[in-house]
Amino acid sequence: MKVSLVVSTYNWPQALDLALAAIARQSRLPDEVIVADDGSAAPTRELIERVAMRFPVRLVHVWQEDIGFRLARVRNRAIAASLGDYLIFLDGDMVIERNFVADHIAAARPRCFTQGQRTLAGETLSARMLATHQLDVHPFAADLTHRGGAWRLPLLRTTYRARNYGKKRVMGCNQGFWREDLVAVNGFDERMAGWGREDTELAVRAYHAGLRRIQLYGTAVAVHLHHRQRGDSNAGTPNDAYLAESEHLRRTRCDHGVADHLADFAVAPTDLRATAGP
Repeated sequence: MKVSLVVSTYNWPQALDLALAAIARQSRLPDEVIVADDGSAAPTRELIERVAMRFPVRLVHVWQEDIGFRLARVRNRAIAASLGDYLIFLDGDMVIERNFVADHIAAARPRCFTQGQRTLAGETLSARMLATHQLDVHPFAADLTHRGGAWRLPLLRTTYRARNYGKKRVMGCNQGFWREDLVAVNGFDERMAGWGREDTELAVRAYHAGLRRIQLYGTAVAVHLHHRQRGDSNAGTPNDAYLAESEHLRRTRCDHGVADHLADFAVAPTDLRATAGP
């Protein structure tokens, strides 16, 4: 199957550079990488164009105007632009272990989505990783929390169980979906502006549509760099109400989602490697 890796970002090119370097050394490369950019300024575009000169797979930059936190919308645009059968979602401030893509592929099953974990690098460790371009982090490294997610132990994993795990541990920064399933539920609900709940609401609709979740333990390892939240809560936004509504009404499809963008990408966007300088 063809795999698209969707990397969301906003105005942190240093972290994105590290994330793309980790992607470029994967044991099983994705077939394309789509940077889903929620309105970053010129330095991010310039970084992506530099990386494209040496990147091993198709590299696409999907950008939208910065008029507030619209992660749901830019991810939908990335879904619409994608050429893969299977999409893996990753944040642009996460550094993945070299078997991350292969682990998601190994767990993929029809009518299921995969959910990975993450380990959190503290401020000191994150600064060192960025300064030295460090891609490997030992599970016993200092300044690491949720370190249980730092271990890759594929020989100890149990048989993948596909079931409804509810809302617990739903994280859009480490998920895999079949593209046809995302299109069927209409992707992310674009009413979800501002921080939080867009990933959980998608999972809820996926459950209602008959999809099940495969929780990944000991595989798909990713280190999340320390940063201040871009809006550290969703207090004062309607996102919780939208989530509750989808649960109560057992929604399987949102009104405004990926379908709104499919026509924009009827022609596949340019692979930036084709326009990169020498």
